[in-house]
Amino acid sequence: MTRALALLLTTVAALAGCRGEREGSAAAEPPADQGGARVGTAQVATQAFSQVVTAIGTVTPRPGHFAELAAPAPTRVARIRVAVGDRVAQGDTLLEFEREPFDAAAQSAATALENAQHAYARAVRLVQAGILPQKDSDQAAADLAQAQLAAVTARRAQQLATLRTPIAGVVTRMSAVLGASADQNQPLVEVADPTALDILFGVSPADAAQIRDGDTVAVAGGGGGGGDAQLGQGRVTGVAAALDSASRAVTVRAELRRPSRPLRIGESVVGRIVTAVHAQAVTVPLAALVPNGDAFQVFVVDSSGVAHSRPVRIGARSDSVAEIASGLAPGETVVTAGAYGIQDGAKISRTVRTPE
Repeated sequence: MTRALALLLTTVAALAGCRGEREGSAAAEPPADQGGARVGTAQVATQAFSQVVTAIGTVTPRPGHFAELAAPAPTRVARIRVAVGDRVAQGDTLLEFEREPFDAAAQSAATALENAQHAYARAVRLVQAGILPQKDSDQAAADLAQAQLAAVTARRAQQLATLRTPIAGVVTRMSAVLGASADQNQPLVEVADPTALDILFGVSPADAAQIRDGDTVAVAGGGGGGGDAQLGQGRVTGVAAALDSASRAVTVRAELRRPSRPLRIGESVVGRIVTAVHAQAVTVPLAALVPNGDAFQVFVVDSSGVAHSRPVRIGARSDSVAEIASGLAPGETVVTAGAYGIQDGAKISRTVRTPE
C-alpha cells in the first residue's frame, strides 16, 4: 500500500513539472500577432510644385468704370428717372433737381461777370490816362478773375441740375427720395460697368512681397471649399505699396478673364495666387509632417520596417503636400496617417499606402 502511494505521488509530480515547462515556454514566446504599428505611408516624390498664396477677395468695380453722383449744391429732388438694376447709356438722365435756384444763381453770376468786365476795362483806361494808380487796375483784374470763376461754377451747377451718368453701365445704388433735400456731401446714385470688374485681395506684407504683376490667379466662389464653383483664371494687375489702415493688409488687385458666370459687386471669392513654380520639387503629404519645437520632423521607414525620426526643412505648402527644402531624398518612404503616435525606432508593419 505504501509502495503504491509513493508511485502515485511521483506520477503527479512529473505531470506538474511538464505543465510548468509548457507554461514557461509559452510565456517566453511572443504572441503570434505582435506586428508593428498600423499606419499609412507614402513615398517621397519629385514633381512640379506651385508656390501659392491663398486669399479672400471682394469683387469691386474697376477704376474709371464706376461713378458715384451727388447734387451740385443744396437742393431738392424733383424727379427720379431710374431704379436700381436699370441699364443706362452714357449721358442718360438719372435724377432731376429743382432748377429755379440753379437758374437764379447762374443769372446772378453772369450779371456779376459782366459788371466785373466793365469795371476792369474802365480801370485800365483810367490807369493808362494817369488818373488811377496801378493797384486799382490790379484789383479790378482780381475781381474779374473771381467773377469768371463764379460764373463757370454757377453754369456747371446749372447743368448738373439734371444729373446724367458719365459712363454706361447698371445702376447699383439709388438713395434719392422724391422731394427730399440733398447736398453735395450726400451720394445719391451709383453706376457701375458690370463688364469691367476687378477683385481686391487682402494679404500679409510677407505674402505681398512674393506677388508680382502678371502672376496667375485661380478664383473660386464662396468660402473656397471643395463644393465651390471655379470662376476662372485671372492675373494680378497691381500690388499696393502701403498697408490698408483698417485691415493692416496689403491690397492686391486682380483681373478675372472670362468668368464662368457673371460676377456680382461686393461678393466674396477665394483666390489662389501662383507666385512661383518649382519644376523638380521634393514633396511629401502634409500628414507626414510632425511638429518638433519650432521645426518639423518626419518618420522615415527603412528596409527593415523601422521608423526613424528625421528633421526636415519646409519650403512652401499647398492644400495637400509640402515642399521639402532639405532632409529627404526622392523614393524614401515616410509615415503619413498615424505619424503623431509613432516613436523613433518603432516597428512598422501592415502599412496602408496613401496616395502621393
